[in-house]
Amino acid sequence: MPTIEAVEAIKAYWGSNITIQETKDQIDTIWTSPDNVKDVLEFFKVRLERPFSFLYDLTAIDERSRRNRQGQPPSDFTVVYHLLSFERNEAVRVKVPLIGEPLSLPSITTLWPSANWYEREVWDMFGIVFDDHPHLRRILMPPTWTGHPLRKDHPARATEMPPFHLSDDRHEKEEEALQFRPEEWGMKPSRPSSDFMFLNLGPAHTGTHGVLRLVLQLDGEEIVDVVPDIGFHHRAAEKMGERQTWHTYIPYTDRIDYLGGVLNEFPYLLAVERCAGIEVPPRAQMIRVMLAELFRIASHLVWYGTFAQDVGQLSPVFYMFTDRERIFRLIEAFCGGRMHPGWFRIGGVAQDLPPGWEQGVQDFLNYFPSRLKEYDAIVMANPIFQARTKGIGAYTREEAIEWGVTGPGLRATGMDWDFRKKRPYSGYEHFEFDIPITHEGDCYARAVVRVEEMRQSLRIIEQCVHRMPAGPYKADHPLTTPPVKAATMQDIETLITHFLGVSWG
Repeated sequence: MPTIEAVEAIKAYWGSNITIQETKDQIDTIWTSPDNVKDVLEFFKVRLERPFSFLYDLTAIDERSRRNRQGQPPSDFTVVYHLLSFERNEAVRVKVPLIGEPLSLPSITTLWPSANWYEREVWDMFGIVFDDHPHLRRILMPPTWTGHPLRKDHPARATEMPPFHLSDDRHEKEEEALQFRPEEWGMKPSRPSSDFMFLNLGPAHTGTHGVLRLVLQLDGEEIVDVVPDIGFHHRAAEKMGERQTWHTYIPYTDRIDYLGGVLNEFPYLLAVERCAGIEVPPRAQMIRVMLAELFRIASHLVWYGTFAQDVGQLSPVFYMFTDRERIFRLIEAFCGGRMHPGWFRIGGVAQDLPPGWEQGVQDFLNYFPSRLKEYDAIVMANPIFQARTKGIGAYTREEAIEWGVTGPGLRATGMDWDFRKKRPYSGYEHFEFDIPITHEGDCYARAVVRVEEMRQSLRIIEQCVHRMPAGPYKADHPLTTPPVKAATMQDIETLITHFLGVSWG
């Protein structure tokens, strides 16, 4: 794998303090020490001519039980920084080994504000401290939780833990932990002229569209500040993955974003297939794309209807859920399931499309564009809707990048960044579609982007109908598909492969 110019530059600058690691996923990866990591990250963000300005991810790995350490230094834990350069269209991964106690690194919140929550999550899940973090406290687990769940020695099942008993003393501690104290969050409970009101919105509230708690700081009817508490919906997807096989983990991905369906299966399987060197057949690639775009429209319809409902327009949500049901009928006909079909497989999909599938999809393509025009008239052109969304929640492109905004939220600031175009996968490079962008960066601009994305999804789906290639719907690879049963009766190697593939998962 050729090393990108930026990594060569930092290797030349830092010399022996940088180690380059070969990787299967073709992302340039370097190792550096805890003492140097902040300076190295600053080099990538500030000193390069076309910088890596986007902190794409920050996570950690418990390495204590790792057997294969080829190409990497010794470590008990590894902290991983994933950086992205829009100008270069390149990514780089920076890893830092940690051995023994104390497990600590310097905080990079002064480099990227978006690192705040990432570092809190790493401390919450792994117990790694980030020095000089402005507010290092749990973010996903309850404040009363004992231990750090993504450590390998933390129990993964309830049966591995003592029976749960909510004593009076524990109940009192849990209630105490939920009390909101403004001073702990850097807020002042009052000012010389008036006292602030603090209002709990959620975690069980229809307006949050999920299990989310928002503590609002109010001055009369004006929201002065807000503290989000996001941990109520944490389901330990990574921890559950520790006891699953590569195949049996697929259904769990559907539930990461429960409206996304196969959209969540896609990145997981792309990563597994890249690491395993599995080539997905062209027909399977296009089937995946078509299903992903159908789910994109279905997800956007939920957003569209509930967004209009939240600003006071009640009718659209009923029409849009009716249209979403049409999509679910197609998905159920193809996959056997609706919201969470678990239908993609390593190397392809679970089964081929049923006979006559083209007509069902074409009927939807003929039906839906006129519905979008109606929604333009009753929602997007509505003066009350515009008054309540234009100029609200606005941010610039620079702010979006600093705070780690992606997707429609980033494209609403004029950034034409879409992975399907910039880093095409599953054959997206063969499709004709546009990247919708706006420039205002407010609620209305983000709505315009999402509405136009549905139209672009229709373009992609129509091309799938007319260009669907013949061929297998799954790769003929021993890691994905058991050998043909008939061959196992006469070929001992095939019999062994079949036995191992089934027994090992």
